[in-house]
Amino acid sequence: MSDTTKVINQWLENNTFHYGEFWKVKKLVEAKEKAGLTISLCIPTLNEEETIGKEIIIFISELMDRYPLIDEIAVIDSGSTDRTLEIASSFGADTYLSKDILPGEGFKMGKGENLWKAIYQLKGDIICYVDGDIKNIHHRFVSGLVAPLIYRPEVKYVKAFYDRPLAYSGETRPSGGGRVTEILVRPLFSLFFPELTALVQPLSGEYAVRREVLEQIPFPIGYGVETSHLIDVYQKWGLGAFAQTDLESRIHGHQSTAALGKMSFGILQSFLKRVHSLGMVDRLPELNSVFRQFQAEGSRYEQIIMEIIEEERPPMCTIPAYREKHKQL
Repeated sequence: MSDTTKVINQWLENNTFHYGEFWKVKKLVEAKEKAGLTISLCIPTLNEEETIGKEIIIFISELMDRYPLIDEIAVIDSGSTDRTLEIASSFGADTYLSKDILPGEGFKMGKGENLWKAIYQLKGDIICYVDGDIKNIHHRFVSGLVAPLIYRPEVKYVKAFYDRPLAYSGETRPSGGGRVTEILVRPLFSLFFPELTALVQPLSGEYAVRREVLEQIPFPIGYGVETSHLIDVYQKWGLGAFAQTDLESRIHGHQSTAALGKMSFGILQSFLKRVHSLGMVDRLPELNSVFRQFQAEGSRYEQIIMEIIEEERPPMCTIPAYREKHKQL
């Protein structure tokens, strides 16, 4: 057995959890208060009127009113044209337009932009990110992610995963991460960062992170944000900084193959930038930002050309307005 395999197996044994281990939320709240921690929930959105209301209701009723696990819940929106913000506000969430946060830094369109600006806007020692399109929402999407951070001070970054072949209560579920994970990210991690293959779903949109970590890492504004986070945190703190929680199932809309191609293009830009900066590859050519796909109409084939530039925001701790607001020297 290789050293890498031994490291991964030990990490899986010690740092992989099932949300059922943390079903006593009252006990979780007591541990959080004893540790003196505050927790913020951020839901980044763009046109999520069909699902956002139920998410807000579940999280406020279960994790604020019934059990005071989270201290604030905020929707940070990229500019929805539907009723996302109206619905979220009516059910009690704080709502923000991303463009109105840190206006001096400008606005860039993308989910990563919302996640980055949440670090400035929100107050918690821990920020939990949950996507706004989950149809089978349950409080485990927060409690299951923040629990390892509360109980294990050495853990810094907790990822969610779903539908894994892990035996639990005598049952085995079919395997399968997302298509982009299995076709692109897992092969890349296997080649360059094999220890990171221990993460079952590196691209999951649900994760909880300590502020002290979030403020020190850059944020791609688009598709590359999750992959880049894992590489950057791994380089600074090692595999032991991560944990992951099995949430069993997540129901949401599926994206087209064409949309996944665009996602992969953005991820690949961020990935190549990092392996180059780490000296793992040399003589990397200037990367082309034009992505090309085809669509057919009868016997006619048309090339669809789009520009995808995976811009990055700098670590939040380098922004003077952030340091002033959070009283950092």
